[in-house]
Amino acid sequence: MRRLLLLMAPLSLIACSGAERLSRLGDPPEMAAITNPTQDPRWRPVTMPMPNPQDPPLANNSLWRPGSRTFLRDQRAATVGDLVTVLVAIADEAELQNRTIRGRNNSEAMGIPQMLGLQSSYGRLFPAGIDPSRLVEASSTSDVNGAGQTRRNESVLLRVAATVSQVLPNGNLVLTGRQQVRVNSELRDLTVGGVIRPADIASDNTVRHDRLAEARITYGGRGTISDVQRPRTGQELLDIILPF
Repeated sequence: MRRLLLLMAPLSLIACSGAERLSRLGDPPEMAAITNPTQDPRWRPVTMPMPNPQDPPLANNSLWRPGSRTFLRDQRAATVGDLVTVLVAIADEAELQNRTIRGRNNSEAMGIPQMLGLQSSYGRLFPAGIDPSRLVEASSTSDVNGAGQTRRNESVLLRVAATVSQVLPNGNLVLTGRQQVRVNSELRDLTVGGVIRPADIASDNTVRHDRLAEARITYGGRGTISDVQRPRTGQELLDIILPF
């Protein structure tokens, strides 16, 4: 019975996955609703190292507000709920080659021809006979020859609007953004998040992705094309449990 239960457990998971896909047979992937990101059960407030609090500076009789770029109002994002456009421009290229060759030969021999006069007792301890000068002999040989090569070429160019979800005590802004595009039953999902300084926001209210601290950028999708590219559930299961 126990073996039967162990066999039925993965089959039930496969059946659930298949039932979920059958439930949306012929329908395009559903897009997520526009919601408050802070109401997501997985959302957690960001905690970063903060400087010691300081007394606010005395207000001066001036028409110019600190941090403003115009006499009227600074149009850049500054408070919770403001929007800022994140410019994602990733162009990474890397190539690594490694080669390791190692060889080792060991040979050990040890004998005790005489030891405290006990050599006369060897015959009683070892009736089959023993050579005291060759008590222990050992040898080992090992060879390692490894080669590795990694080549990567990535290029991503995107623009996504993010919402300021939190203002840290030192004035830095926590961004959370998501963009979904559905074309012919294929849904592309882009998420971006991180922490920026208000000073890194350009005058057109945009910020480059390399200005985001703790940046989290994902670009993927689901749909008919993604289903074909993904291995079957049974194949993924066998890749996990098979030891060879």
